[in-house]
Amino acid sequence: MIPPVENRRARWEPIAWLLFSAGGMSAALFLPVLVLLFGVLAPLGVISPSHEHLYAVLSNPLTMLVLFGVLSLSAFHWAHRFRHIMIDGFRLRPLAGVISIACYGTAAIGTVVIGAVILQV
Repeated sequence: MIPPVENRRARWEPIAWLLFSAGGMSAALFLPVLVLLFGVLAPLGVISPSHEHLYAVLSNPLTMLVLFGVLSLSAFHWAHRFRHIMIDGFRLRPLAGVISIACYGTAAIGTVVIGAVILQV
């Protein structure tokens, strides 16, 4: 017997909330530091890392893993927040299934793209 729609949705909701909260936490902890380093201090010349040093840091597997985690979890954080804005904010509840698939599908595709870009370094 197939469970009702409410029960199927309830099974995925904790996973969505886990990705949402992990993405929000990682974005709050890591993105301000990355913006400060590479968006403010490096362009102003306060720090001037060489190309070789940046390549060595970015080719480290631990750095790749952290960047992948921060960026992919941030994508799922966006997806969950945008989903709720569309459904609750714009009152598009009749389209909730399509909106959920579009938002989380975009985050999943973004995660694959993020992984491919990071592995090319």
